Amino acid sequence: MTQLSVNVNKIATLRNSRGGSIPNVLKLSEIILDSGAHGITVHPRSDERHITKQDVFELKEFLESYNQKITKLGISKKEYNIEGEPSERFLELVLKAKPDQATLVPVKPGEITSDHGFDFRDPNTFSTLKPIVEAFRKEGIRVSLFMETDFTFYDQVTLLGAERIELYTGPYAHAFDTDVEKGIQIFESYQKAAIEANKRGLGVNAGHDLDTKNLQVFAKLPFLAEVSIGHRLMAQSLVDGLGFTVKEYLKVLSQGNES
Repeated sequence: MTQLSVNVNKIATLRNSRGGSIPNVLKLSEIILDSGAHGITVHPRSDERHITKQDVFELKEFLESYNQKITKLGISKKEYNIEGEPSERFLELVLKAKPDQATLVPVKPGEITSDHGFDFRDPNTFSTLKPIVEAFRKEGIRVSLFMETDFTFYDQVTLLGAERIELYTGPYAHAFDTDVEKGIQIFESYQKAAIEANKRGLGVNAGHDLDTKNLQVFAKLPFLAEVSIGHRLMAQSLVDGLGFTVKEYLKVLSQGNES
């Protein structure tokens, strides 16, 4: 079964817009895991506009405690995935937090969200990634690289020693939004990429703008180990969970009127 890791960046974004600790990242992460998700993903950027360094370590402690509790009940461990750019800052953070998986992502200054995979046509890409991948692997941290469907680059991923790729699914999702058939056509390139990754011994993750509609197709991707989903999952929860929350508020208000 494909694993679901929920990206909680958007929870932190909402919290940071007001200050304080509401909504609480840890409490909502617990709800996410209690609901059956297999792990938590964060992407702590250098400007801390959503997940902060403090969040990274608080989530580490939370997951350690949570896993101690559930493993006693015979439930499989929940994983911690930290995404970020290949930099000294991120290297230091990951080596201290020691997540189960580190996903290296190319980052452009000023970008709103990650919107492209690594390009190995630039010779600096390999030389920049190599020592970071080696440092993570030495500490037993699984390494995944954010990649597009051009599988001619996947040999470089293997040479680096990374164990997985995470397919950037933005192009697929955006095509699917416009025209389902167009999305299905683009999906074929992801199928080929996944097969080629598997031939090279690489595990396949995927993420970016996946939702319950386009996943009906994408979940059929061969060898799909994990999807990391944040923005659209949180957006959908505002619809599917909001009505219940409003009713709970009204219930509390009605009880106040009775006193």
